[in-house]
Amino acid sequence: MSPPAPKASPARTSSVASDLRISWLGRINFADALALQEESVARKREDRDAADEVLLLEHEPVYTIGRTPDKSSLLGEKNLPHPLFEINRGGQATYHGPGQLVGYPIIDLRRSGQDLHRYLRWLEQTLIAFLAFYEIAGTQRAGLTGVWVGNPEIIGAGRKIASIGVGVRHWITMHGFALNVCGDLSAFAHIIPCGISDVTISSMEKETGKSLSVVEIAGEFEKLVREKIQDLRCDREAHALSV
Repeated sequence: MSPPAPKASPARTSSVASDLRISWLGRINFADALALQEESVARKREDRDAADEVLLLEHEPVYTIGRTPDKSSLLGEKNLPHPLFEINRGGQATYHGPGQLVGYPIIDLRRSGQDLHRYLRWLEQTLIAFLAFYEIAGTQRAGLTGVWVGNPEIIGAGRKIASIGVGVRHWITMHGFALNVCGDLSAFAHIIPCGISDVTISSMEKETGKSLSVVEIAGEFEKLVREKIQDLRCDREAHALSV
């Protein structure tokens, strides 16, 4: 059983633990969140001692896609029911909107081994550990980024519950993950999510059959990520000792 969720406010609040600053921003539009990320990245470029940061939030409905010449996952962007942003992350089209917990870690990988692939696996493993608190068996899937539910060995059988797409500037991360918590998933039908044609999109609410809220989930996730950031730091220290 998960411990009781703390009360959270839609207003921006911040906390610091183990040189990690975590902020809950409530529901904001994509452009404003992107501007906050840009500011944080610029600040960390100027000051390497600035704390790493995780922005937790919920978006107004929006589609995003990485900077790629292949736009086939959009299924014709003129027919999209919500705005589209092309951004500096990897990957194909995805949807963000109410009912998702979105996390944007602004982390200086120069302090964590300068290994993007390990960082991606850390994001996946953190989400999988979080889902386990709700008795959801999340998994990784060979050759794909994100978190799935169901048998990952059977083609087409998995249900995707969290998407991951990151950008890196001077080894400082931006963008991040979207965990489907609750609500309407029909907006995904207007795209090929992450360019995977056989994917089924699921949510924590669908998997558990319980009523959940993004505010509740954000509060619980904040507790876990404070602990899990040490895995990234410890990996860095072990790597330095082995060199």
